[in-house]
Amino acid sequence: MAGLGTLLCAGTVNATPPVADTVFTNGFIYTVDAKNSVAQAVAIKNGKILYVGSSAEAKRYISPHTQKIDLHGNMLMPGLVDGHMHPLRGGERLVLCSLQYLPLTKQEFSDRIKACLVDPSVPKRKNWLLVTSWFQEAMRPKDTILDKTILDKIDNKNPIVVYSSFGHSALLNTPALEAAHITASTKSEPGGVIIHDAKGQPTGLLEDTALNLIFAAQPAASDEQKVAAARAVLAVLRKQGVTSFLDARAAEVDIKAFSILQQNGELTARAHFAPLITPEMGQDAKKSVDYVKGLSTRYDQGSITQQPTITVRHAKMYMDGVISAPGLTGILTLPYRVNKGTAEHPDWQPGSSTGPAPYFPVPVLSKLLQGLVQAGIDPHMHADGDGAVRIALDAVEVTRKALPKSDFRPGLAHDELVAQADLPRFRQLGAIPVMSFQWGKRAPDTTGQTADALGEDRSNAMEPAYQLEKAGARIAYGSDWPVDPLNEWFALQVGITRQNAPDVEPQYRARLGDMPGLSRASVLRAITMNSAYELRQDSVTGSVEQGKIADLIILDRNITTIPVNEIGKTTVLMTMVGGKVVYSSGEFVPKTP
Repeated sequence: MAGLGTLLCAGTVNATPPVADTVFTNGFIYTVDAKNSVAQAVAIKNGKILYVGSSAEAKRYISPHTQKIDLHGNMLMPGLVDGHMHPLRGGERLVLCSLQYLPLTKQEFSDRIKACLVDPSVPKRKNWLLVTSWFQEAMRPKDTILDKTILDKIDNKNPIVVYSSFGHSALLNTPALEAAHITASTKSEPGGVIIHDAKGQPTGLLEDTALNLIFAAQPAASDEQKVAAARAVLAVLRKQGVTSFLDARAAEVDIKAFSILQQNGELTARAHFAPLITPEMGQDAKKSVDYVKGLSTRYDQGSITQQPTITVRHAKMYMDGVISAPGLTGILTLPYRVNKGTAEHPDWQPGSSTGPAPYFPVPVLSKLLQGLVQAGIDPHMHADGDGAVRIALDAVEVTRKALPKSDFRPGLAHDELVAQADLPRFRQLGAIPVMSFQWGKRAPDTTGQTADALGEDRSNAMEPAYQLEKAGARIAYGSDWPVDPLNEWFALQVGITRQNAPDVEPQYRARLGDMPGLSRASVLRAITMNSAYELRQDSVTGSVEQGKIADLIILDRNITTIPVNEIGKTTVLMTMVGGKVVYSSGEFVPKTP
């Protein structure tokens, strides 16, 4: 296919080539090098790539002790680099009560939580029931808003907390509100909202940083439970082909859990961590920088090597919440629309709100970024609405001017809306849009209430990956798991098609707007080399090139040639990290436990 490279027929030939530990031959080796070259063979020694080229020439690196793997035409490519996820939260959702991201009516919502309450296999933390993966935006009918009463009818004696899949909202019953000491007079820290009813009483809904009130009150998972969750996460990641990831909101207990696995030789992906700096913390830039540096000193393990290690070289800040309804906590450049008619005869017109006040005003954010950059920490900023994107870019611009010789790599995660004037600024400022491609489709969070609040033009312009690439931005990929079920391959498919799966409800089957999707080559580069660049490991991983670390995966299909709507069905047959097989389905090497 055009744009997917040409055959790489030869590598560097030595007079007496060294003997390889492993040689793959007769494959479709998609290298993601500068030309997207395709080779037939790869030789590996001591966890690094020794040779990339033809199968005939690869025989020079084979001895009786070399492991020889005939790919029989299968596709081999670099391991996936997920530049934004929340792995421990994903691991906990594998075991807690889950609403499975399903569109639910009130009755279905209630029935599922009741079932969890009486199911002995669903873990409770003391007497608390924690519920995850609530697709709040998909509640039926579309204008459904829940409050504490639905949970109080299930249990009015013990706390229940239901977390939205987006991670920006939570619904609490009365005992949970009481445990968190949330009353009519309770104030949220900056960047959060406690929803109140007409009488001024809390409804049970919390938004964004207001969730910190319930985080502080609910029983924490034990160290043993955290380690078990981290172990479960790694099993999921290696089966998906993920060889590196960024935890984009890392608490110290999360870093510690993965560090324990690393010390035990169980870490099977390169683990990068971005500790959270809240808006409240950010008021004191020096204290915030010292906090991140302290974690880096305790846990960062230095240079990237063949063996997977821990790094703490990023810091996470939220610029806003989400632009999806019913939250509408994303910051926009122009107001959200409001219905000035009736439910039966709606009349959507521009309102007065562009979302919450900035979580980090530009002067505050600029000072913080300069402190982080000078300490060797790359900023990683959640920016959902175009107003939040502009705030982040403005602060990056100030920082570039203040520190013109600094090579910092600012990541702006999500970028669901970007103003036209700001598209070229990503390239100009060296800012990296970290996109979640699976969101660029028609779904409850991009249509319905969200489309009403944004209007047709803005809702169709959501997820502007094509426009960003056209403007010269280096696009990285981040799944944001567990906001969605983890399926990296379906995300890549949507990044190309801007279309949902064919078996969804009819109203979600059409494309999202008329903006083109990315090419296959672009989405593959985003999830490999570009995300490796974001994490500062592009010189050693992200492509199949001589001298790089052997982080490789084998697929059951050639995703450069199959019908695009089959990409989401891709299965990983083998995952290798640093030359070591960490996952195998059994086709090419013995099946892993």
